[in-house]
Amino acid sequence: IAWKWQAADGTQTKAPLGGEKTGPNPTDRGKSGTKRSLLVEAAGVPLAVVLDGANEHDMTLFGRTLEAMEELPLERPQPTAGKPQGLCLDKGYDYPIIRELCALFGFVPHIRARGEEAKDIKRKRGDKARRWVVERTHSWLNRFRRLLIRWEKDDLYHLGMLHFACGVIAFQRSGLFG
Repeated sequence: IAWKWQAADGTQTKAPLGGEKTGPNPTDRGKSGTKRSLLVEAAGVPLAVVLDGANEHDMTLFGRTLEAMEELPLERPQPTAGKPQGLCLDKGYDYPIIRELCALFGFVPHIRARGEEAKDIKRKRGDKARRWVVERTHSWLNRFRRLLIRWEKDDLYHLGMLHFACGVIAFQRSGLFG
């Protein structure tokens, strides 16, 4: 696990049958949907995933996502001044409570507005964008057809499938079999 950089973001998926932890999707004419908040490491390996209704804001799920990371079966090294751990977030997380949560969990928050990161990279050669890895991991999760549209009414079944997909992605990214 590359602990130097992490990234977090949320995405909404359809949930036509409704059920637990679903809500009206503000981007899909109020149809039933669910939101998953995901925390990944620098290579896109999922570290934590949390579910809620599609009408929940990203900042309300952020604390639960960080708490879910604490349940990992491996030890996270303590960040130091020489080896800080950065957390890349988009503009939807630009709130004082998010910055406090990052400090509480030992992360250095890197919250950028849209387009700001691309402009900064053009000025500084050698630096690279880091927030896109969470978007790519969301795309990988959507390749599991069962997760693209949520058909389960019980959120435990859907969360179990999400955890299974995250495990498959982590196994594939480990490079054990080439």
